[in-house]
Amino acid sequence: MKFADLGLSDELLNAVIAKGYDTPTPIQAQAIPSVLMMKDLIAIAQTGTGKTASFVLPMIDILAHGRRRAMMPRSLILEPTRELAAQVAENFEAYGKNHDLKMALLIGGVQMGDQVKALNDGVDVLIATPGRLMDLFERGKILLTGCDLLVIDEADRMLDMGFIPDIETICSKLPTNRQTLLFSATMPPPIKKLADKFLSNPKYIEVARPATTNTNIAQHKVPVASNRVKREVLRHLLKADEVQTAMIFCNRKTTVRELAKSLQRHGFAAGEIHGDMDQSARIAELDRFKDGGINILCCSDVAARGLDVKGVSHVFNFDTPWHPDDYVHRIGRTGRGGATGRAFTLVAPEDQEAIENVEKLTGAKIPVYTVDLGKAEKPERAERKPRAAKEPREAKAPREERAEKPRQDRPKRDGTKPPRAESRGKSRREEEEVDEPGVWNGPVPSFLGVSAL
Repeated sequence: MKFADLGLSDELLNAVIAKGYDTPTPIQAQAIPSVLMMKDLIAIAQTGTGKTASFVLPMIDILAHGRRRAMMPRSLILEPTRELAAQVAENFEAYGKNHDLKMALLIGGVQMGDQVKALNDGVDVLIATPGRLMDLFERGKILLTGCDLLVIDEADRMLDMGFIPDIETICSKLPTNRQTLLFSATMPPPIKKLADKFLSNPKYIEVARPATTNTNIAQHKVPVASNRVKREVLRHLLKADEVQTAMIFCNRKTTVRELAKSLQRHGFAAGEIHGDMDQSARIAELDRFKDGGINILCCSDVAARGLDVKGVSHVFNFDTPWHPDDYVHRIGRTGRGGATGRAFTLVAPEDQEAIENVEKLTGAKIPVYTVDLGKAEKPERAERKPRAAKEPREAKAPREERAEKPRQDRPKRDGTKPPRAESRGKSRREEEEVDEPGVWNGPVPSFLGVSAL
């Protein structure tokens, strides 16, 4: 089957061919005709199988007919992360270049001014993360009553990030007779419940069993003695396995930062991306990775879903993911578009339960890969700052000399102070005039009078 057999317009087919595609993936071949027929859809497919084009392509042809209005988008695509939203926007620009369609991207981490202006000018498709969309809706900057097509992308990730209540609220603001498309790599019960509530007689497409992994990816689990030696094992694999480009996933943002700095110290061209970085920094780092400025990207799970980076040869799980579903998405960054890839998961004793949960979810044992470090470098330790040089202490006088040294006088109990050391701190006048003890030589205060003396 070719894209020309799916019922897409000639303008759209020309844009697809210009991107270098002529044969649809299984999910595209099944989903695109159903979307063009205006049916609700639930599509389950492995990550990296072309789900984005499955809804972007038919949406462009559907939106080609109609008129946009200010503040009232005609269609809405919900994405869990800013990176995914930006990626879908890039797809719309590329495939819709032969159509007169306006798009707006609503994501956090950037100023609202340009987003509000785009909405006021009128948009055909609105690509948004739930948080920013809810914010603008509550400010009265957007109306959803004219939205006839809703796409919920990466629905299981939405569940993990706690967006389901926001999605339910958003769905309640949309027209009831809309078309709704739900795409996901996995189908946990809460997502099925959401689909039953907001989709009308949907067509169910499943091109792979939920939570299965891509057969083009060679998977390995690497036993390590402890978390302390993980960096050493990782460096060994990066050098020994002919790594071209790699994404390394960690469970914590602090681990991402520390690991990236460690790899840089050892001469690797490594960068980092995690949730604590602002949006412009995350985009810049991702662009450096795509353009070849760096070939290793240390990531948190913010980069685990849906990001399409061409030519990623390896994925490393520095930490075994806490949620087994995340394993499927992480390793899906390699082996995309029919290419082959390799995935390594470093498993310390404390990761044993997590890796067992992954194998239970995927229904397959991950082959063990043994690393023989031999005389490799010792595990890296935290760098210590050099101590500041201390000044040599003065040699103490002999005990006999210290005993002869007069003890410094202290104030007496009656409040009188001992005489100061001679000429120390005195003015010239004080040095010349020495008072007799017990005799007042100064002027007489007026309140005392002469008789008081």
